[in-house]
Amino acid sequence: MRRKTAIIIGAGFGGLALGIRLQSLGFDTTIVEALDQPGGRAYQKRTPDGYVFDMGPTVITVPHFIEELFALERDGGRLHDPDFPEHVRHAERVREGDSGGPRTRDYVRLVPILPFYRIIFDDGTHFDYDGDPDSTRAQIRALAPEDLEAYERFHADARAIFERGFLELGYTHFGDLPSMLRVVPDLLRLDAVRTLFSFTRKYFRNPKMQQVFSFETLLVGGNPLSVPAIYAMIHFVEKTWGIHYAMGGTGALVDAFVRKYRELGGTLRLAAPVERILVTDDRGRPVRAPLGARVARGVRLQGGEELHADVVVSNGDWANTYMKLVEPRARLVNSDARVRLARQSMSLLVVYFGFRDDGRPLDLRHHNIILGPRYEGLLTDIFRNLHLADDFSQYLHVPTLTDPSLAPAGHHAAYTLVPVPHNGSGLNWAEVGPALVDRVLTFLDERGHIPNLRARLTHVSHITPDYFEGTLGAHLGNAFGPEPLLAQSAFMRPHNRSEDVRNLYLVGAGAQPGAGTPSVMMSAKMTARLIAQDFGVHADLVHGSAAVAVGAEPR
Repeated sequence: MRRKTAIIIGAGFGGLALGIRLQSLGFDTTIVEALDQPGGRAYQKRTPDGYVFDMGPTVITVPHFIEELFALERDGGRLHDPDFPEHVRHAERVREGDSGGPRTRDYVRLVPILPFYRIIFDDGTHFDYDGDPDSTRAQIRALAPEDLEAYERFHADARAIFERGFLELGYTHFGDLPSMLRVVPDLLRLDAVRTLFSFTRKYFRNPKMQQVFSFETLLVGGNPLSVPAIYAMIHFVEKTWGIHYAMGGTGALVDAFVRKYRELGGTLRLAAPVERILVTDDRGRPVRAPLGARVARGVRLQGGEELHADVVVSNGDWANTYMKLVEPRARLVNSDARVRLARQSMSLLVVYFGFRDDGRPLDLRHHNIILGPRYEGLLTDIFRNLHLADDFSQYLHVPTLTDPSLAPAGHHAAYTLVPVPHNGSGLNWAEVGPALVDRVLTFLDERGHIPNLRARLTHVSHITPDYFEGTLGAHLGNAFGPEPLLAQSAFMRPHNRSEDVRNLYLVGAGAQPGAGTPSVMMSAKMTARLIAQDFGVHADLVHGSAAVAVGAEPR
């Protein structure tokens, strides 16, 4: 019996999670990665002077998703397990010690982070959000007592959105219009289609509370002024299962996924950029028009080598997957015109820096959100005006407060992430990037967030939207894929099963359900299910063999 084969383009979280799942379902899978090490946006950089920097995601939620991947076995895919079994729905949030499950602990050590975030306002006050209702109430009472009762109403309504939008619908692939129309009445009833900021402002009068309970979508590329209020569920996802850190950095989790994938028999090829997805008609002939049969047969690497497979999956940027890897004659739905009309998420300037510990405790936490003097105006400048303003907000990550191994003895490693417009702005980042880096570091020093930082610095490097566009292959240098607007969500977000090319699939931040580490891992499970349906993986299988039949006809 010939095993079916799959090629996955990109070894980010989505590609690795899907590779693990496909190996467990009986496919022989090869992941091809353009960079010299796996991770994609979660690439980890090690410097000659002894620093380790996670270049991308640092916020890990829902450790049960990670445990599920490590529990998979070869040809035992557990395809029809409940998405959120009762033991997961009602799991106690781990607050100390190891937060990974028993199989996770075989591969990587996860620990809880408390508070989740320190949110620092421009006037110097702060809010330590830890998901504990009593602590949250106490801080609201101190900063905005007029909003204390409003929190109770917000909490109840956000819970309802979480239960419907995440627990019940989180794994739904909206592959056709009726699948979306069926849930619209519930979303209207929950008031989940208005913008998140409008939803938040319905409850809270104090601007600080409006910011505390709406900023989180920025961590998945969403403008709080534009994303639908269904994203209020992020508050409850974090509150329910906490925020966690992989000791050794997010790169340690990437390495753990690679180890699991290889143990299941998967192949990983690094420094292997893809030049073209090979598409033919159903008889193996060149495609001559965007109508008729179009079938993915494999990929051509830069340099000319061709790899053939029954399934091709892109974990790359949605826009560039179609515009650069699939010839126009093979595309009707995902045409260049449609792709270019889609609104892309914002981009980022990220400053990686190391500095000496001068013996004074840092008045910071592992995750810090430092808000500027403007909120709505700054968001409008970044997302709509594509304007680089004089003011900025930032996410300051100081992992050495939890894990000193990421820096030389007596030093800290940190990065600060500044939301900026994507490259549709036309900004010359070679010119404006270094100036912004200088302003950000000066701000951290002069505001006292890291006193005397300039004198203590031992390493500084940075990336701009040019890195996302050039190195990571993201259209316009976006950092999170298509912007998660209402008009680009559910059925209207790129589909995990290509509408244009049979046996071509997508996974990751650009596909459903969206960006963020938990969503990307959910995307991998959704895509694996679609492939299993299309290739005849035995549908009644929960335990044991899940072999793919030789004669199974794909869709």
